[in-house]
Amino acid sequence: MKRLLTAASILLPLAIGARPAFPAECGNITIADVVSQSSDFLTNLDKLILNTGYGCKAEVTQGGTVPSITSLIEKGEPNVVSEAWIDLTGPLVPKGVSEGRAVLAAPVLSEGGVIGWYIPKYLADAHPDIKTFADALKHPELFPDPEDPSRGAITNGPQGWGMTVAASQLYKAYNAKDAGFTLVDTGSAAGLDASIAKAYERKQGWLGAYWAPTALLAKYAMVQLKPDVPVDEAEYKRCTSIADCPDPKKTAWPNNKVFTLVASKFAGSATPEVMTYLKAREFTNDELGKVLLWMTDNQATGEQAAQYFIKTYPDLWKRWVSSEAAKKIEASH
Repeated sequence: MKRLLTAASILLPLAIGARPAFPAECGNITIADVVSQSSDFLTNLDKLILNTGYGCKAEVTQGGTVPSITSLIEKGEPNVVSEAWIDLTGPLVPKGVSEGRAVLAAPVLSEGGVIGWYIPKYLADAHPDIKTFADALKHPELFPDPEDPSRGAITNGPQGWGMTVAASQLYKAYNAKDAGFTLVDTGSAAGLDASIAKAYERKQGWLGAYWAPTALLAKYAMVQLKPDVPVDEAEYKRCTSIADCPDPKKTAWPNNKVFTLVASKFAGSATPEVMTYLKAREFTNDELGKVLLWMTDNQATGEQAAQYFIKTYPDLWKRWVSSEAAKKIEASH
C-alpha cells in the first residue's frame, strides 16, 4: 500500500515563531455512514476527533457500502468512508486506487472482517450433520420462511451492502431456489439483527449471511458454517461481488479487508495531521467488539458510543492523534 505522505512531508518545517495552520484550515469534511452499528460508531468517532482535535467541520452523511464508495471514487463525495469493506465491491476500489481517485488509509480491523453463512448454535448442536452451507440447503424444513413455511428462508442483509450482493449471487450459484429456499430481504441492518434475535429467543431455525465483529454475535451464540468449496478470490471479484453478473459460481467467503477510504482530492488538500490520524485509526476485532457490545447493552447511538470511547479508552485513541489534538479532545470532555 502506498503511503499518502512520507514522514518528511508530515513533519513540515515551520518558521520560527509560526503557528501550525492545520486547525484553522481543516475545513469541511463529509464522512459516510454505511448504515451498520460499527459504521455508526466509527463515523461519529472520526467526526468527534476531527472536530474537537483538529478544528474541522466534519459531518456524517447516510449511505451504503456500494453507493458511498462508488460516489467517493467517481465524485470525491463523501470525502471519507470510515468503514469500507474493500472485497465486497469487486474491482471498484482497486481500480479507483490505481487510477488515483481514492486512497486507502488505516485498516479499520487489523485482523480483517469476517463474513459468512451462520446458524444458531442450538440448531448446530441439535443437527451436527450441518457443517456447511451445502449441508444446510438439504434441510429447508429447519429454516422455515415466515411467509411460506413450506419453503426454507435464507436471510440477507439490506440493499446497498456488498455482503447483500454477494449473498444474492451465492444464492444463485448454489441453486438455493430449486433446493426449496427463498432469499429474504430484511430491509435494514436493524431488521437483519432483529431476525436473528427473534429466532434465537424462540429457538427457531435461522440461516443467513452475517459478519463479525458485532455486538449481536457477542450476545447470541451463532456458528459460522464451514466452507464446502475453497475461496476463489478471482471468481469473487469477477462475479460474486457484482450484482448483475449473470453466471455466479460457488466460492467460499474470503476474509475481508476493511479500510478507511479517502477521496484523493480530499487527501491531497487535507492537512497532514488529519491524514496522519486517518492512517492510524485501527482496532483489533476484540477492541471494536467491546464497544459495539456496550452500544447494544445501553441502546446507544454512534454519537454516544464515540463519547463513551473517548472517556473509556484514552490509551487507545491517544496513539492515533498528536499530543496537541489529544489535549483539545480531553478538554472538550
